[in-house]
Order: sequence, then structure tokens, then C-alpha cells
Amino acid sequence: MKSLNGIKFAEMIQMGSHHLFQNADYVDALNVFPVPDGDTGTNMNLSMTSGAKETEANAQEHIGNTAAALSKGLLMGARGNSGVILSQLFRGFSKSIANEPELSAKQLAGAFQHGVETAYKAVMKPVEGTILTVAKDSAAKGMELADNETDIIALFEGIVEEAKASLERTPDLLPVLKEVGVVDSGGQGLVYVYEGFLACLKGEELPEKHVTNSMNDLVSAEHHKNIAGFMDTADIEFGYCTEFMVKFEDGKKEFNEAEFRSDLSAYGDSLLVIADDEVAKIHIHSEEPGKVLTYGQDYGSLISMKIENMRQQHIDIVGEDFKKDDNKQSVKHPYAVVTVAMGEGVAELLRSIGASYVIEGGQTMNPSTEDIVNAIRSVSAERVLILPNNKNIIMAAEQAAEILDIEAAVVPTKDVPQGMAALLAFNPQASVEENRKSMAGASAHVKSGSVTFAVRDTSIDGITIKKGDFMGISEGKIVVSDKSLVNVTEELAKKLIDSDAEIVTILYGEDVTEEDAEKLGEYIESLNDEVEVEIHNGKQPLYPFILSVE
Repeated sequence: MKSLNGIKFAEMIQMGSHHLFQNADYVDALNVFPVPDGDTGTNMNLSMTSGAKETEANAQEHIGNTAAALSKGLLMGARGNSGVILSQLFRGFSKSIANEPELSAKQLAGAFQHGVETAYKAVMKPVEGTILTVAKDSAAKGMELADNETDIIALFEGIVEEAKASLERTPDLLPVLKEVGVVDSGGQGLVYVYEGFLACLKGEELPEKHVTNSMNDLVSAEHHKNIAGFMDTADIEFGYCTEFMVKFEDGKKEFNEAEFRSDLSAYGDSLLVIADDEVAKIHIHSEEPGKVLTYGQDYGSLISMKIENMRQQHIDIVGEDFKKDDNKQSVKHPYAVVTVAMGEGVAELLRSIGASYVIEGGQTMNPSTEDIVNAIRSVSAERVLILPNNKNIIMAAEQAAEILDIEAAVVPTKDVPQGMAALLAFNPQASVEENRKSMAGASAHVKSGSVTFAVRDTSIDGITIKKGDFMGISEGKIVVSDKSLVNVTEELAKKLIDSDAEIVTILYGEDVTEEDAEKLGEYIESLNDEVEVEIHNGKQPLYPFILSVE
């Protein structure tokens, strides 16, 4: 193969993303350094999945345009250190080939090299023996081979071979890896992505899962406790993992990435900054997260904030977390959030933002008090918060909380958008009562809308409804009805979205196509071109669309 176009590159991305997805648990098991401020495999998988989804929706023959779609998807979906670094690798990659319709072997090698340079610049204090090293070594090998090699498959075989060799060398660069006997987790994740790329180029299949004899040892709780024990909690200089995004605004300070990064470096370490023309995403370990957020506000509004106490995380892992139950031992988690939802995609989304357990249920299948109690007991937690996500489930949830012999509280969320907002406000360091109040407050600031169909003729609030008509529901009230799904959904969107809207999440149901959801997203953007639209396949029955407006 002498050239690579955007369509083939999009196929490579899908296969790389899928290979990483299949092995995310294994990468998580390797996540041992320096402290667990996020699961590497999960974070990289969610980041790459976001990139793959954006690419699939915008793939073109022009590889520069396809790469730009990948970069955008990775930017918005980046989670954790390794996810952000992955996004930076492909940000540099895409920028260097923006005007190229297709790539030669030499151009492809150069694009990976540009990606490495961008990623290293984004990290204030690069650490060798990590994903950065694997990316750097493999890109350098590609540049070396490109002097004589014109076949893209042969070139990429060399890149993957060197990525694997570099990964095996990571324990020589990071003592904690050698002590434990594992390779770097982020580097392993990148190797999975590259293996997927190569398999696609060669038209080969990859094994679905990585399996080794030591896998069970790696994922055991005792092993993780031993790993974390190589550090002393007092050695953590900057105790708060702080992640947030700044949406740039007119009238605020003009953004200069180099100056921004330099200023923030004074507040801590592990600093990552990625930005485009509209938004900057920041990750930093700091002792004063409030000052970091205040600085960010000089440039615009803050969105998607998350602060985690890494000292407490370390204590939770090193400390005793096993409690005896009769004659057997089981892990006792300090906290759990149990929620209710209908639709496989909705459930997966809720789990991805923090739900410990999602009970299947909703409008037509309300879980019983017993169902809720059994779900809570299955997660084995010392404290629990319950999100019913339906007004008809709140009483059952409250009864379950009374029955339980552990500290429990109900956050009275009435729909999935409120549940999503509440989950994002959950603080594992706060008390149950503090969380109940803050999560309820967060859910109250979300505007929710949904579309369903009428099962009989009726007239309500001045709206005449015929059986089979679609209905738009806003905050529990029917606000529009029509035979056309498109008309109802667009009218509902107009009633929900105003000039203050910043983020709109679309959950589309099992009878709706992704194309339909994307058309709705385009319509929403036409109502407010400043709004950020996120689309997820909720796979929920009965409700073609659920809208969340923040």
C-alpha cells in the first residue's frame, strides 16, 4: 500500500478503538502509578470511543478532514492523564496533515512524529516510562524506516513492533513498575490502539481479549493494595486531581496557550492543557484547586468540573477495605450510587459517569422496594445514594432506604437528565446528607424534555391529543402534540433551549436512527450556535428522544 486515504484511516480508527475496548479491563489492571486518580483502561477507552464516534460520523476520502474529526472527538471525550495524552497525540497528528488528501508512508511517519511533539508540549513535566515514551519510540522508528520504506503496511509493522518493545522497557524507566512486575498501563493502551490500526491495514482479525496466567493476580484487591503500598500518603505533594473545561468568552482575557500553561504550572504538577478555538480542557494535581478554577474563569465560563482527593484515594486502597460477613469475606465499598433507567445505552452512560448499579426500570416497569433493596445489597457498600429517575419510583426508593441497615438517602430525581446531573455532582469525600443536598441542587438546574406517543385520545392544558400522536413533554408537562415526530421534537427543543443553554444532551431511543439524532443536533445548533450538543444512543424503549439542557 503506497498511500492512505481518509476512508481507510477511519476504518483503522474503528478497529483500534474496538481492540482497546475489548482489553480495557486488562489495561485497568495495570494502572499502578503514581496514585489511582482514574482507571487508565476505562479512561482511554472512553476517550478513544468518543474519537471513533466522531470519525465514523464525519469520515471523508480526504484524510486531513477525517483526522480532524478524530481530533475533535478525542478532545471532547478525553478523560484522565492517558486519555488526554492520547488526544494530544492525534491533535498534533491531525494538524500536521490538515491539508493532505492522502498520505504516503513518509508523511504518515511524520504525522506520528508531530503528534509526539504536541503531546510532550502539553505535559509540563513529562515522565518517561509512560505512554509518552511508547509513542515517542515508535514514532522515531517510523521516521527511521520512512527514509527507505514506501509501503505503508511495512512501515506500520515496524512502528507496532517498536511500540511493543518500548512497552516492555517501561519497567526499566519507572521503578514502581519493575517492583510490581508490570508494564505501563497507558503504554499498553496505546499498543492496543496501534495493533488495531495494523490489523485493519493487513485485513486481519485480532483476538477479542488479552488473557494471561497472571491476570487474576493483577486484578485482585490484595495486589492493588500492595502496589499502592509502595507509596506513602504523605509523599503526595499535590493532593487534589482537578479537571475542568473553560469555554472562552468575549470580554474575557485572550487565551494564549503557552502563557496559560505557564501560569497554571505554579499551582501544581501533572499539568495537561489541550485547547481549540472555543474551549480548553485542563488536568492538574494541585493543593489549591479553588485558585486553579478561579484562574480559569479569567478566560471564560467553567464547565465539566471534577475534583478528587488523591490522598483519600490512596488511603482507601492501602487501608483495610475487607469486612467479614458471617463465614466469608467480601469487599465493602465506602460508597455506592444506585440508580434506575430503561435502555442499555442509557444504563451504560450512567455507569460511565459514576453509577455503581443501574436497575432496569422506568415508565412501564417500576422496580419494587425489594428490587431496590436487593440491588443495594449486591453492591456491598457502607453508604448509598439512590436516584429513582422517575417520580413514580421515589416512594419505593424511600422505603428501601428505611429498610436498609446502612446509611442511605434518596435524591428525588424525576427523570434521566436529572439523574445524570446528580451523578456528576457526587463527591465521594462528602457525607450522605451533604451529597443528597448538592446532588438534588444539581438536578434542579437541568431542564428535561422527552418525546413519546399517546395511547388514547385526550385533551389536556388546551392541547388536543389523538391516539398515536407524538407528544413533547417538558418538566412533566405536555407542551406539544402532532403526528410528526420531527415536528414535535423540534418544537420541544425550541421550548427548552434559550440563550443561556450551554450543553444539550440527546438520548435517542431504540426506534430512532443515529442519522435522525444528528439531524436533531443540527437543528438545535441552529437555535443556538453557542451550544455544545452531545448525542448518545440510549436504546430506550417508548421514548424516541430524551433531551437534557444545562
